[in-house]
This record gives sequence, structure tokens and C-alpha cells, in this order.
Amino acid sequence: MTEHLLDVRNLSVDFHTAQGTVHAVRNVSFHLDRGETLAILGESGSGKSVSASAIMDLIDIPPGEITSGEVFFQGLNLVTASHEERRQINGRKIAMIFQDPLSHLNPVYTVGWQIEEMMTAHGVPSEKAQSRTLDLLHRVGIPEAETKIDAYPHQFSGGQRQRIMIAMALALKPDILIADEPTTALDVTVQAQILALLEELQEETGMGLLLITHDLGVVAEVADRVVVMNAGEIVESGTAVQIYSNATHPYTRKLIAAVPGTGEMAAPLEATEPILEVNGLAKHYGNFVAVEGASFTILPGETVAIVGESGSGKSTLAKTLLRLEEATAGEALYMGRDLVTMPPGELFDLRREVQMIFQDPTQSLNPRMSIYDIIAEAFVIHPQILPKAKRRDRVAELLNHVGLEPGHMQRYPHQLSGGQRQRIAIARALALEPKLIICDEAVSALDVSIQAQVIELLSGLQEEFGLSYMFIAHDLPLVRDFAHRVVVMQAGRIVEQGPVAQVFDDPQQDYTRKLIAASLSPDPEIQAERRHAREQIEGVA
Repeated sequence: MTEHLLDVRNLSVDFHTAQGTVHAVRNVSFHLDRGETLAILGESGSGKSVSASAIMDLIDIPPGEITSGEVFFQGLNLVTASHEERRQINGRKIAMIFQDPLSHLNPVYTVGWQIEEMMTAHGVPSEKAQSRTLDLLHRVGIPEAETKIDAYPHQFSGGQRQRIMIAMALALKPDILIADEPTTALDVTVQAQILALLEELQEETGMGLLLITHDLGVVAEVADRVVVMNAGEIVESGTAVQIYSNATHPYTRKLIAAVPGTGEMAAPLEATEPILEVNGLAKHYGNFVAVEGASFTILPGETVAIVGESGSGKSTLAKTLLRLEEATAGEALYMGRDLVTMPPGELFDLRREVQMIFQDPTQSLNPRMSIYDIIAEAFVIHPQILPKAKRRDRVAELLNHVGLEPGHMQRYPHQLSGGQRQRIAIARALALEPKLIICDEAVSALDVSIQAQVIELLSGLQEEFGLSYMFIAHDLPLVRDFAHRVVVMQAGRIVEQGPVAQVFDDPQQDYTRKLIAASLSPDPEIQAERRHAREQIEGVA
């Protein structure tokens, strides 16, 4: 039998905590061959990232411990390898792209310096490292690479930072690339570009790609084989087509059933007096136009989705509506009152009725506050809402609403997964029972089943209390299932809007058609047809 490029055998990883031992990975076995893409599919907490961290020797010991198993790479057992052997392999032979590039790029060094360091640390001469860094930035599609090489991470978009991480990982032409949720928070067109780039680089170098994801669309697009993990164990494995079309384990079937985009589209609501009416809203930063001439309405009990690529002005529009940014022009009438010119005292009271769920919970949750304090802070700011004696019970109720346990209220944000932190942010927004919630990519980091639970929760609250949502998202299948109307933004301007069925079934603008075409299907056979059609169009172009 031919030796596998990577061979993981009976790997088990425990974490020893004050509350007891957590068996994060239990007797996991899988292999990866040269030129192959293996997807490890599962939800947050399933053990995907811990397995990858064990391969890279990135588990904190203590509290973590590899209790059993072997990881063979080119005949060497990485579990028992010496520190010096590891240094020769990590980065050079096995590289990793992390989920959140902003957290893994040093903010005080230029991106060029950081990519060069990747090479010089492994003995590449400085002059050669500089030349290769520029080549890599060009290769991964960074515009104006000659000037951007001296820029800092915060000066790039999310998709560009992910490309920089890819450039860094590929600097030494590794045999294996581990990609941990490399496209989770990216817009559909940027996601398609990143996946295409990874495949192209894989074809060039013959590297094996270990892809960690919870996105069945990504699996359908690039995976040769799939391993499904749940609660630290492998519950199913096979080709992407086998897993989607003939799943045998209940957990796999649950994941597939939770994928959005297969239900009926919501019918538009009957016209009533809008809860929010935006007319000609604009936000300029000097000569840069972030939002220009935005006009739309949101009805009571309606969900209006705002879609568009990164940099289209979606988040700036939301922040301007909430007066986190001051508008340059236009008006935003909330129940007849203009948010743009509202005095501070009146605006403070109104914030009870208009809440926002931010895109990145790591940045929006105070790391020094417990989960209880984060959620209960709303009652501290507005003490007339709830007596102090009832706050703990209300926080526990809110945690249950978003799929967490009351015991989580004693933890801190860093002790939770990314998906759990996002659910905390949603619970905080619900605390004051607002009438309008602005959701800025509120479910983009969540696993499909948790995402389905949160959307069901938001829908239930909407039905019960008549809530309205301004729903900023890049997940078009989710928008298709959840929204009543869609507003499409490009370069700060609204280019199309209308009922969800009209926009999805008969888009009028080329830009809207491009967004819809870039969306991934969880069915590998359908996705293969889409890819073929896309390649034909690109070939003609």
C-alpha cells in the first residue's frame, strides 16, 4: 500500500479544566494524499480545529494533552518528534491558514515584513525573501503589491488579509496546507476567489489540502473526500457526493437538513406605515464616498436584507443609521423621527428600541466582563426596564433563547467559541426587547444547525413581537429563506431592490446576477454544474 502524505491514527486529545476533563478528540483516524483535498466537516466544538492543532503541535500543554495516537508525515511520527524536527516541518513542510487573519497577523509590522520573516526564519536569504514576497503578493491577487507590501494588516479588507495569510503559508511551498475555516466571514464572490486560488495553487504544487469547515457549499466546491466529526469523534466519511446524497449518520443528516436556501421564499408584506424610512442618506470620509443616496423603507414586522461585497457600504450604512457615524446628507425617519438630527437625550432613549448585532463578537464583547455582566449591562444602562432581583433569571432566559446554557453566564468571552460569542451578542441585543434590530453579519460565524436555530429564533420573535430586522449578510441562500425584501449595494450605492422572489428569480442588474452565481450549493452535483457554467462564461470572456 502506498504511504499516505499524512496519516492520523487513533488521535485523542483531552483538556484538563477546573470543571473536569474535556475529551475534545477521541480516537480520530484519517489520511491525506498528495494533491488531494480532504474536508473535515462539523460544528463548533466537534474537534475539527483541535485535530489540526495537534498536527501542528499548537495545543497548549497544559491544559491540553495528547493522550493517545500517532500522526505520521513522511515516515516521522509528529507526536513524538523533537522540537528541532518540528521546526524543520512546521511552516516549511506543513503550513496553516487560520480562521481569523486579523488575530494572526501582527498589527505593528507590515505584511511584507511578516511574509519575509516566514522565509528568513527557515534560512532563506533576506534578498531572496524580499523578491519572493512581492511575487507571492502578486500571485494571491493583492492589487498594487509594490506599494501594499509596506502596508499594515488593518489597511486591508478581510478578503485581502486572508490572501496575505495564504501567501505567508505558501512562502516555502509546503507539502500540506491546513486551512481552518478560510472563507467563513467572506462575501460570496471573495469566497469563490479564495477557493479558486487554493485549487489553482494546489494544482501547481501538488500539495495536500486539509480543509476544516462547517460550510457544505465549500465542501461541494472543492472536497475530494469528507470526514464528518461530532463531539470529538468521526461519525461518517466518504466522497462529497456520498456524504450529501447518501448520509447514514443522524448528525450528518441534521447538518444537511439545516442548510439554507431550500425553503419557500417569504412573500412581501402588505404596505403599511414604515418603521424606518431612509431618504438620500450619504456618508463621506473626505473625498471618499462610503454611502451615497441610499433610500429604502422597512415595514413593521419585516426583514429587509442588505447584500453586497465587502466595501459596498453595508456596515457604514448601518452605523450611520445608528449615529455611530454622522451622516453627510439625507434623513432616516424612525417612526417619523429623524435619527440624523435627533438630539442626544432623545437618541439615548431611542436606543432601547433600535439595537445592533455587530459582525465581530471578539471586538464587540468586553473581554474583562463576564457573560452575565455583558448581557445585564443593558439593564444597568436602562434601570427602569428590569428590577435588579430579576436580572439573573432574565439573563438565563436569554441564554436559553440563543441555544446556550445558564452556566455560561459565569464565563468570559475568551472561554467561548466564535459561534458562542456571536450568540452572546444576539442575546445582548434582545435584552431590551427592541422594535428594530440591525444585524450586521449576525450569523455569518455560526454553524449551519445553530444558524438555523438562531434564524428560527429571530423569526419567532418577529412573529410574536412584530420585530423588524435590517439584515446585512453575504450568505445569499440564508437571505433567500429569511428576508421579505432585498437591497443590493455596490460601491456605496443601492443598485437594485425588491421582493426577495423578484430579486433572486429575475435580477435586473449584472452585479446582482454575479452575486447569485457566486453562491455555493451544498449539492456537489449541482455545484459541479454551476462551476462548469461559470468556467464556460469565463472562457468566453
